[in-house]
Amino acid sequence: MVSRLNNFISTFIFLGIVFLFSTCSSAHTNIQESSQESIKQNEEVKIFKKIQGFSLENFKIDSSSVKNGESFSEILQSLNIPYDKIYSLGNDFKEIYDIRRIYPGDKYITIFNSDSNKFSNLIYQHSLTEKVIMSFLDSLNITVIKSPVDIRIQKASGTISSSLWQSFIDNKLSPALVSKVASLYAWTIDFFDIQLGDNYKIIFESKYVENKFIGVGNIKAILFNHKGRDFYAFRYLSKSKKVESYFTESGESMQRALLSAPLEYVRISSKFSNRRLHPIKKIYRPHHGVDYAAPLGTDVVSTGDGKIIFAGRSGGAGNMIKIKHSFGNVVTKYLHLLRFEKGIKVGKYVEQGEKIGEVGSTGLSTGPHLDYRVYINGKAKNPLKLNVPSKDPIAENLKAKYFLDIAEIKATLDSISLE
Repeated sequence: MVSRLNNFISTFIFLGIVFLFSTCSSAHTNIQESSQESIKQNEEVKIFKKIQGFSLENFKIDSSSVKNGESFSEILQSLNIPYDKIYSLGNDFKEIYDIRRIYPGDKYITIFNSDSNKFSNLIYQHSLTEKVIMSFLDSLNITVIKSPVDIRIQKASGTISSSLWQSFIDNKLSPALVSKVASLYAWTIDFFDIQLGDNYKIIFESKYVENKFIGVGNIKAILFNHKGRDFYAFRYLSKSKKVESYFTESGESMQRALLSAPLEYVRISSKFSNRRLHPIKKIYRPHHGVDYAAPLGTDVVSTGDGKIIFAGRSGGAGNMIKIKHSFGNVVTKYLHLLRFEKGIKVGKYVEQGEKIGEVGSTGLSTGPHLDYRVYINGKAKNPLKLNVPSKDPIAENLKAKYFLDIAEIKATLDSISLE
């Protein structure tokens, strides 16, 4: 009997059972189970009859899912496993798998000997790619099986008629891919300013396990046409840093020294101007910043690496933060903040994208917004018209090789027809 079960485990590992806990569409097999829970989830159990070389004659299989607040200890106690074995499972095998890592809604399978009705194995689907097999026959054991992930290269394109998000959804692309694209172009494109007719072509990785889509991988290359201008991005191994990053067709890094905006905003309520009617004082005066309207409490991040040189109350600016950046003579200001992030103080070094505060309406303000300002060599600059340098471009002596290396995928990208 033990030999038969071991053969089953070997076959199980070899074949993989990502579909073990997903709905099986076939309905040609009837499974008679005494457990009402098994009857409710018999579609999940039927997959066992499809595993070649294994028969259900000697084993009973049941399927269930983790309830809210339920632990492995409670599950195993309900299966009459002695507490000393549960304790050993949690301590002696912690380096293989920590049984505290259990989540509500996750599926698991229990296997019993048909003759003795003795519980033998529990198979827990920890993730789409990871299964945990707990064995209680002969000796206690835990095995973690990682299913191989099949990476497929896919191509897609689209023209925007309402929003980037809607275009991706209409083309049956993963929402996660939208987020990746937005992050990739965070330094160069303001996605609140997307125009009708803007379009994209993209080559990306899709991840599959047993032919089941589990998520997107890396974007290999993308061409985004915004306001008639082409913005290329290619994933490439940087020889200087020995890590893969994204670069333009001219070898500039997609990552700029400053982000295009310090927050996710609703709209721009006021632009950079040398003469603007102040909404409260009702006089004309310079407004050397950009006002981003956003809900109260919206996260505000540092647009670049640098050191905080001011964090406090500043008259009409309300709660304000000033950051001296680590490239050139650049200072950014963040005005009217509701509050500062914990630990923010003068002298603290912050990284690009790190949260520094929240949108507020402190000081002379008519509503929640962030007044964002940029100064270069002491002079105010329009944040919407900055030509910010690339962080780590391809070195000049390596550009010829870079152009050669991206030539094929660029040609493939260009050849994709627009949907």
